[in-house]
Amino acid sequence: MPPISMFIELTDHLRCPADHDESFLVLIPDEMAGRHVVRGTLGCPICQREYRIVEQVVELGKAPVRAPVTAALPDPGAAALLTLLGLEGPGGYLALVGDVAGHAAELSSLLPGVHLVLVNPPADTTPAPGTTVVCAAQLPLKRRSVRGLVLGQPWAMDPAWTEAGAGSVLPGLRLVGTGAVPTTADFELLGTADGWWVGRRR
Repeated sequence: MPPISMFIELTDHLRCPADHDESFLVLIPDEMAGRHVVRGTLGCPICQREYRIVEQVVELGKAPVRAPVTAALPDPGAAALLTLLGLEGPGGYLALVGDVAGHAAELSSLLPGVHLVLVNPPADTTPAPGTTVVCAAQLPLKRRSVRGLVLGQPWAMDPAWTEAGAGSVLPGLRLVGTGAVPTTADFELLGTADGWWVGRRR
């Protein structure tokens, strides 16, 4: 069974979440298991901040407390999310933000060879092989870095997370979410249903 820790190549797709131009992060591993980082440090060459990888979690800042969402939306389930994403074949990264990270285990089994990045997942989320848990105050993904992204609650209610999510997807690939639809010029809305939307990065 693959280790439950940070896949080393994910470093190339993460950005410093501080408020400055997008920057790469430098990885200093303390403990490795194959190509997986068990413990280590990520450093930003621009702002000099350092972020720890501890207990299977990449700590890129403390996720701010969000008010609970009062109106529950229908849960489409892992199979429906995969259909909306339109992903096929191995390779690359799929990001799940917020409560939708609860579908990580099933999506991982449906997408063998695709690494899942769980950003601010629910507290009771159990990391599984083929996944990396990341905590951050802002979406910590570089532009054009993932094959797909699902934006769940409560982060879907924040326009900053929605716009950043749209920017993180590779051109021609899809973003699925609830809440406000991205308004960036390079986002094309494909459809909406039951409070969820799906679109494509131009």
